[in-house]
Amino acid sequence: MPSELQPLAAPREVIDAIDRQILDLLQQRNRVVGDVIATKIRQGLPIFDAAREAAKIADFRRQAEQHGLDAEWAEDFLRMVMSSSRDRQSQGEFPRAGTRSRVVLLVGGAGGMGTLYRRFLERSGHRVRILDRDDWARVDELASGIDLAIVAVPIDATAEVIRRLAPHLPGEAALADFTSNKNGLLELMQQVHPGPVLSLHPMHGPDAPNLTKQLMLACPGRDPQHSRWLLEQFELWGMRIKIVDAERHDRAMHLIQGLRHFTTFLHGSFLRQCNLHPGDILDYSSPIYRMEVMMTARMFAQDPHLYADIVLANEERRGLLLEFLHHHRELARMIAENDRAGFIDEFRNISAFFADFAERARRESGYLIYRLSERYS
Repeated sequence: MPSELQPLAAPREVIDAIDRQILDLLQQRNRVVGDVIATKIRQGLPIFDAAREAAKIADFRRQAEQHGLDAEWAEDFLRMVMSSSRDRQSQGEFPRAGTRSRVVLLVGGAGGMGTLYRRFLERSGHRVRILDRDDWARVDELASGIDLAIVAVPIDATAEVIRRLAPHLPGEAALADFTSNKNGLLELMQQVHPGPVLSLHPMHGPDAPNLTKQLMLACPGRDPQHSRWLLEQFELWGMRIKIVDAERHDRAMHLIQGLRHFTTFLHGSFLRQCNLHPGDILDYSSPIYRMEVMMTARMFAQDPHLYADIVLANEERRGLLLEFLHHHRELARMIAENDRAGFIDEFRNISAFFADFAERARRESGYLIYRLSERYS
């Protein structure tokens, strides 16, 4: 060891020993978490307890301050520990909603979302059957005696699959879909199936490590009480449930999904046209642009058919996107005419539109940017 580093040897050994103690304590905490999970399963309690988490975080922050530590850092640390605990919980069993095991048919169950929800349903004690594209010869057998059928297929095939499936369902079975674009699907399901109907939209991808805190949008159809057990099961997994109107859902999704993914498509397309490969420009990027590039590239690591279905979902959405492009042609005149005053005026109008939300966005995005920079710089 160089002589100038020798004075650091002793304190570094102490730090290393403390770090090992931290790992030992985290391992001990995990063992206790296992006992908590077992109790929750026995008593049918939700995996995620929002009130308990909020109280725990508030108390941890107070204790951190009493120890002379930064409360923000302490909260981040605790949240990471609790997130790890929830991931661990998601590898085992879950409490089950209701007094009996249900039989669930997952149509498209070999896909990403089907595989994810099959795992959670089976680990909650329900029996799952899979109907995929090569299984239609067995549809009567697979649909016999089921309590619920969930259609989890690509958007452009959903309506056709619902029509094909409905005649084979027991009349008392519930029919549901996992679709980001409702656009008449709720009405279709109620037309072709006489039993309970529920339209669902999981607001996460198939790569979610667990379902805790994930949002499930639910559009009630016929006989919503019959499907209440399913929503209760989602809640036991720790999901957030929001009941929404199908038409309002689609209007919101035009912006949340259609417009957002289309602008990402434009960004990626222009980078390609300019031959600006992200890997070549990261060294010149601010943390916020690094995050934007990562979010853009993330989309293009996924299935193009899925995003084509989302962006080009229906005439109304395509009309909105054309209106978006027309608006930007109007703004392009500022650039062509070097209209600095017009740019500033429009900027101020947009600032007024966002009002107090802009400050919240600055604060929350600042947190994300700092954490991203800390991890990957």
